[in-house]
Amino acid sequence: MIIETLSMGKLEVNEDQIYHFPKGIPGFEEETEFALIKMSESPFWVLQSLKEQELSFLLSDPFVFYPSYEFELPDDEAEELGIELDVLVRCIITLKEQIETSTINLLAPIVLNPTGLTGKQIVLHHAAYHTKHSLLQEQPVIDGKDGG
Repeated sequence: MIIETLSMGKLEVNEDQIYHFPKGIPGFEEETEFALIKMSESPFWVLQSLKEQELSFLLSDPFVFYPSYEFELPDDEAEELGIELDVLVRCIITLKEQIETSTINLLAPIVLNPTGLTGKQIVLHHAAYHTKHSLLQEQPVIDGKDGG
């Protein structure tokens, strides 16, 4: 399938790259179909809306930048996504002009079921993470505040 993107032009994606987000993504609830596109030789992906070429999110594997990152996926969320064994966790990156000020959202990861091709952004209500952790420097999390 060929999709149109604003930043990368026309791209060919396979069916196994297309994820259904039944409830959309907060703020974009009407967008339910996204392609997950790996950026070669980097720890980054693009989550591209199939309907709106202007809508995409830069994602990364949070464990690359924060090896100690962890959370418990609530049973109801796992059930909603149909997750049994395989799960992918990606977090939204906010790139800044000065790369050292770029951030990663560890409070609301994108959880993906690569078998059922479903996804959801999950807000971790009882976690010590927030939406703007430094991308380039892991900060210790103490009482809900980062060390930096």
